[in-house]
Amino acid sequence: MQKLKQQITEAIVASAARKFPGAALGASDIAANLEYPPDPAMGDLALPCFRLSKVLRRSPKEIAETLAADLSVPGVADIGAVNGYLNFRIDGTALAARLVPEIMKNDSYGSPMCGTGKTVVLDYSSPNVAKPFHIGHLGTTVIGHSLKLLHEFAGYHCVGINYLGDWGTQFGKLIVAYKMWGNQEEVEAGGVDALVALYVRINNEIKAEEDASLAKNPEGKKSSHLADLARAEFRKLEEHDEENIALWKWFVSVSLKEYEKTYRLLNITFDSYKGESFYTDKMPAEVEKLRNMGLLTVDDGASIVDLSKWNMPPCLILKRDGSTLYPTRDIAAAVYRQNTYHFDKAIYVTSAAQSLHFAQWFKVVELMGYDWYDRLVHVPYGTVSINGMKLATRTGNVILLKDIFAEAISRVEEIAKEKHPDPAECHAIAEKVGVGAIIFYYLSNNRMRDINFMMEDALTFDGNTGPYAQYTYARTCSVLEKAPGDHAMTGAPLSPKESDLVKTLAIFPEKIEAALADYEPSVVTRYILDLCAAYNGFYHDCPILTSENAEERENRLALTAATRRVLGRALHLICMQTPEKI
Repeated sequence: MQKLKQQITEAIVASAARKFPGAALGASDIAANLEYPPDPAMGDLALPCFRLSKVLRRSPKEIAETLAADLSVPGVADIGAVNGYLNFRIDGTALAARLVPEIMKNDSYGSPMCGTGKTVVLDYSSPNVAKPFHIGHLGTTVIGHSLKLLHEFAGYHCVGINYLGDWGTQFGKLIVAYKMWGNQEEVEAGGVDALVALYVRINNEIKAEEDASLAKNPEGKKSSHLADLARAEFRKLEEHDEENIALWKWFVSVSLKEYEKTYRLLNITFDSYKGESFYTDKMPAEVEKLRNMGLLTVDDGASIVDLSKWNMPPCLILKRDGSTLYPTRDIAAAVYRQNTYHFDKAIYVTSAAQSLHFAQWFKVVELMGYDWYDRLVHVPYGTVSINGMKLATRTGNVILLKDIFAEAISRVEEIAKEKHPDPAECHAIAEKVGVGAIIFYYLSNNRMRDINFMMEDALTFDGNTGPYAQYTYARTCSVLEKAPGDHAMTGAPLSPKESDLVKTLAIFPEKIEAALADYEPSVVTRYILDLCAAYNGFYHDCPILTSENAEERENRLALTAATRRVLGRALHLICMQTPEKI
């Protein structure tokens, strides 16, 4: 479609030069204004001529009618003017003759190849150690991995980083809780769930102590003996106390073992698991640089970078006691990653609630004189709640991803076992479809949209869902399994449904470009639904294997093969697997 758009643009520019002398139109302006009409009856492509009125000094209606007269473009069946719009109806047969061979011969069909020779570092997923993988982590994980797959498809060398939250005062709390109430056997058996139980318990105990202190002295500061102990244990950890370091490493290994189960289900791997702790010895150099540049000021004992000039609160670099904060670690991590990977772009996928945090430390990096500051990109996404309630590990209000996946897989398994009596095969299919249903549900929405997670909605297998998309892919596989071999377009005229399918296949490259430009996987998800609708409409209206016309049958098999390839690629780009049978 992009080639055809270019041909249409060139024809319009040439026509305008002849019919409106002295008022040359720019090709880039024409190309940017070509659009897909909302009503197919208006054509396949349209140029609104309203913006051309000022340049050409004519009414939009006159411009459209004048340009339409005698305008001819190879591959365009009809050109007309309606109410100030220049409308183009594409010749589906001609488009298919060029497009289908391109799809079948080119594994990178749809790729803009804009990343050749460039490196992208992506920081995503990044769960906090000793906390469960819950529904709130799904956004950063699947959005981040989809962006990695999209960039790889565009030719970038990608480095996926799981920046584990493996440092901070929460480990002081966990160490206290473990020493008071835990034991090795229970943690080894219970894994992260056992660690979470300890974490929730100590937070509840701390809150109870704080509430009691305020009840005794309403005017005083809330206090907690356990909170003091937790701070002391974390200080010992920072000072490399052997016992605490050993416990901390164990907590990390127990957590990673659990996280890997989820990543296996999602078919996700990372190139680096360097967490916050890795940068503890790299922060002092950045703090010293800030100090030497005169960027650090002391405010109420804390060291900050004043950002009032940019209408932002100060960026906290050191607490009163000299300990570091998240911005300090993020700055040190960014410097390390630039020195290590020499990235052309560094993408951070986190909740929109952290937008100010990223804006602050991005600005600090710029003030520090790092010339790669403008390669830092924050990709925010909306929040997830459960029946309207905010997620919070410390109170235990979470829905674990493993529980969601287990339920989804179980539901699919109940349906699939009728067609797939072999338990192993049935489970393998149910795993792909069940997990895919959750991914598709999440990535169907614009990433900035807040999601109130409802289990029934996520696991509905009717309508515009992941199972519907995977079933359509399996349908193409089934058709082609019954007619093996290579299939090619014959040049025979296409029916309207066949032409609709070809036109939908043709816009795949544009959707990839849009998804990359906006860091928006849902563009691909919505395209998948459009492609599935086009193929299923074609499938129901156009007999394929039973067609008695040889050329017609060959065309339809070729269109099915092209659909399978593009749909399979699109599903892969949003982290979904492609079962050939469902």
